[in-house]
Amino acid sequence: MSRIGKKPVVIPSGVNASVEGKTVKAKGPKGELSVELVDEVTVAMGEDGIQIDPINKSKEARSAWGMSRTLVQNIVTGVSEGFQRRLEINGVGYRAAAQGKNLSLSLGYSHEVNYPVPEGIEIATPRPTEIIISGIDKQVVGQVAAEIRGWRPPEPYKGKGVKYAEERIFRKEGKKK
Repeated sequence: MSRIGKKPVVIPSGVNASVEGKTVKAKGPKGELSVELVDEVTVAMGEDGIQIDPINKSKEARSAWGMSRTLVQNIVTGVSEGFQRRLEINGVGYRAAAQGKNLSLSLGYSHEVNYPVPEGIEIATPRPTEIIISGIDKQVVGQVAAEIRGWRPPEPYKGKGVKYAEERIFRKEGKKK
């Protein structure tokens, strides 16, 4: 049994949610999102929030139960509070600068990397070695952070590269003579 799926998704004040078939829509102060759920679950609006249940006791239905509840929770949280990922840049001469709808990255290549910011995402660089990615869609925020990190992932010997703020890099000792 899914422990996550049993709990209803609580709708905070200021957020309007509606259920139409397998589609759940949420509208709040930050914007509007919707998610289409799989056929293995049923969704219903209750007095304490949105309740999601498996359609039967099959393995596929039970697997999709918790995931579907989390997807609905993510759209409700996104339209009310939003999501944020922080990246840190380590390395001599490595820096980032937000310029309009582009992010300019100097990561040790012979050229600067210009990353076009997708629609619905805001990127801020309070310091040249820090990037803050924010938006209402958790999947898009995480994807943008992963793409930026992918330009220069952190390496284990000196720790240079782009890493998540909460990420811990396992450091290796270099070769001995």
